[in-house]
Amino acid sequence: MRRAALVLGLAASAFVGTSHAAPLAAPTALQSPANPALALAALDRRIADIDAEEQSAKTEMGALGGQIADAHGRVLAQGRAFYRLTRSGMLPLGGGFGQLVSHAMRVERARRALANDIQHERDLRDRGVELAHALERISRDRVALATQRTEMDAARMAMQDEQRREAAFDKAFESSTGASEYVAVYGGAGASQDDGARTGFASARGRLLFPVAGRAEVRPAKREGTDGPGLEIQAALGTPVRAPYAGRVAFTDRYGPYGRIVILDHGDHYYTVCGNLASADVKVGDDVAAGQRIGTVGDEGQGAMLYFEVRHGSQTVAPGPWLGL
Repeated sequence: MRRAALVLGLAASAFVGTSHAAPLAAPTALQSPANPALALAALDRRIADIDAEEQSAKTEMGALGGQIADAHGRVLAQGRAFYRLTRSGMLPLGGGFGQLVSHAMRVERARRALANDIQHERDLRDRGVELAHALERISRDRVALATQRTEMDAARMAMQDEQRREAAFDKAFESSTGASEYVAVYGGAGASQDDGARTGFASARGRLLFPVAGRAEVRPAKREGTDGPGLEIQAALGTPVRAPYAGRVAFTDRYGPYGRIVILDHGDHYYTVCGNLASADVKVGDDVAAGQRIGTVGDEGQGAMLYFEVRHGSQTVAPGPWLGL
């Protein structure tokens, strides 16, 4: 869960910001909120801003095409008028000095109007280039933000899933049935537990079925987050794991350093935990008999083994004496 929270906390660190004023500004970095929920909300606002910015740029770009066409038309018209005024055949040389001055003023006004229209068209075309670059940058930003959103969603789902597993794991040790709730069905290797069937799990101390059939090496161990003790039972990968005593499946899922586990509720707040499984062959709520297969030995990177605990309530107790070791 800590890893999922860290991803959520960092996923928004690459936010980029832009200005809606023209010309469109280059992206700037924003600080990621420390709270993952705030980071997600900030990212959603940033995506909404990107959408609005893109829509604004596309609207302006669409209008700009018509404006450029109109400006270019005015340039052509002004150019033709200027050309007519400056043709040597139209110069009013015979009209005296006054007409010559008036003509010169008309030519100057036409020249200025033409220059203004040319500059206006140039400005519009430059704005079009800016908008095209802005839309390219928005497209890149959208991809980056979408990637961040996907990562944050995945991290949020992973955190929620881990929280759900933690709650289910803790709840598995919070309630239990009475000592006589389960009736054991016995078979295979192991000592008879007829007395245990009548008096409950506590009376089976020293006579629990060994959870792995065949040869296995056993050593004391514990998993992170627990006080222990537990046992690491080294056996071949895929070796069947069996219930050491009759009970009901209280939890089956992957859980932190335990890997894939099955927790069996044996009544009277006694539980066994079988971890590091390659597979779980039961589901929550199943009633299992002593010796029934519940999964197979797995390998979480430290070699093939079964991790085994006995708990009374949420407290682990030394499992060796319960197995007669």
